[in-house]
Amino acid sequence: MTESKSIILGCAGLSLIAEEIAFYRRERPWGFILFARNVKEPEQIRDLVAQMRDSVGRPDAPVFIDQEGGRVQRLRPPLAPNYPAGGALGALYRNDREAGLRATWLLARLHAFDLARYGITADCLPVLDVPVEGASDVIGARAYGKDPESVAALGLAAAEGLLAGGVLPVMKHIPGHGRAVSDTHFELPTVHETLDELRAHDFAPFKALNHLPIAMTAHVIFSAVDPTAPATTSRKVIEEIVRGEIGFDGLLVSDDTSMKALSGDFPSKSAAILAAGVDLVLHCNGVMEEMEGIASRATALSGKSLERAEKALAMVKAGDGHDEASLRAEFGQYFEAVA
Repeated sequence: MTESKSIILGCAGLSLIAEEIAFYRRERPWGFILFARNVKEPEQIRDLVAQMRDSVGRPDAPVFIDQEGGRVQRLRPPLAPNYPAGGALGALYRNDREAGLRATWLLARLHAFDLARYGITADCLPVLDVPVEGASDVIGARAYGKDPESVAALGLAAAEGLLAGGVLPVMKHIPGHGRAVSDTHFELPTVHETLDELRAHDFAPFKALNHLPIAMTAHVIFSAVDPTAPATTSRKVIEEIVRGEIGFDGLLVSDDTSMKALSGDFPSKSAAILAAGVDLVLHCNGVMEEMEGIASRATALSGKSLERAEKALAMVKAGDGHDEASLRAEFGQYFEAVA
């Protein structure tokens, strides 16, 4: 089989154009990601996913999406119900621990039903960031709470719900985005807290869930570790914190390279991310010129990175046999999912 490159790419529209098919066939991305611009109706989504996999000749090529609930939810009615954000689950948990854990598992299991019917195999969830007062609201209500213990507990429930439905969870944004005072879609934030504070608060949920198969990096500078580069491009952060202190040895994916937090041209971004020890470079917006730049410096997925990728894919299995209607009814006892 032809080897894949260390990239995950988006596309421009509702179906692949000839230029995209030829590009993917040549550059062989390991996986793909869908956004709201790519989803309109059930058969169209299934056809697009099939086109993507066909273009690289791999029926198991993973297809990712951000389907959290709340404001970050790419599939909307009638493709999937509107669901509550992580913060609402956290509020339930603080009132009734068992109810919060169950509702979080149920929501993730329902996400898995929603995604699997379209052939989507990975969800960029759970959000394990722990916000602090004064931080940017880019995380905000997406977070399960403001203490690492509840974030870890609910994050685990979400991950287990996805896996039960045969969908890969992607925890984000390692080693923590909760203190960022600016939105990384637009600028690069620097976090100045001490390493001890970061260990106790920001890193803790990721360490608790370091057995999960995939994590997405944070475009955030942690000055106590590396004052010059964000985690995504810092070999020091990746080696010493992510792989070392946090102990995560799963598949590491960059956050989106088209976000403004990362400086430099796209070939340079791609090279810097891989040089830092991140396994896969993610590019989301489907702009061909940018994707060509990313692919130009991407390398073949090999060695330890390939092992991690294969181990993650091996976790994509058929669902656990639960009845969807009964789980939806049970979730409705906690929250109204608006169709």
